[in-house]
Amino acid sequence: MKKLVFAGLMTALMTAANAGGIDALRKFNNDADGISGSFTQTVHAKKKTQTSSGSFQILRPGLFKWEYTKPYQQKIVGDGKHIWLYDVDLKQVTQSNQNQAIGDSPASILSNKTALDASYSLKEDGSKDGIDYVLASPKKANAGYQFIRIGFKGDTLAAMELKDSFGNQTSIRFGGVNMKPNLSRGAFTFTPPKGVDVLKN
Repeated sequence: MKKLVFAGLMTALMTAANAGGIDALRKFNNDADGISGSFTQTVHAKKKTQTSSGSFQILRPGLFKWEYTKPYQQKIVGDGKHIWLYDVDLKQVTQSNQNQAIGDSPASILSNKTALDASYSLKEDGSKDGIDYVLASPKKANAGYQFIRIGFKGDTLAAMELKDSFGNQTSIRFGGVNMKPNLSRGAFTFTPPKGVDVLKN
């Protein structure tokens, strides 16, 4: 009897522990109207690895800004209708339709509350370095991503890892995360600077 009680207790504890990642992700998805912080991003392609860093701001639904500061300056702004990609060194801006550009990408998960359940199947994917991971597998075969892993420390977004359809892997670590930033919609407008080339996709 004692063994059965012990086994039942261990099963309950293991289930509770394994529920951490999905619970944190769903809480974030339901509660977070905005988020800001810094990030370090490492892309592992077949022939090279590149690391970059910067800051980000997100105001849900649909507004986001990623500013890369190292090793080059680049700004990506989603204003709800368009995505603006500004390469400072090239003095070039690329304008794209936002819905078409982000599709079922990780940006959609972070910027829109409806994208998570609509586009992905979720399962717990273990813990590492105090981060609980959730594996988000796209429901569509042509989503462009093989998988996305989303990691939380407690209720705070801590990491994302993804593998695209070409086999490239991207790892993002978040820092200084503010789950309740004071953001305005006006912060996500973008006007191309004078003298830059503007390309439209």
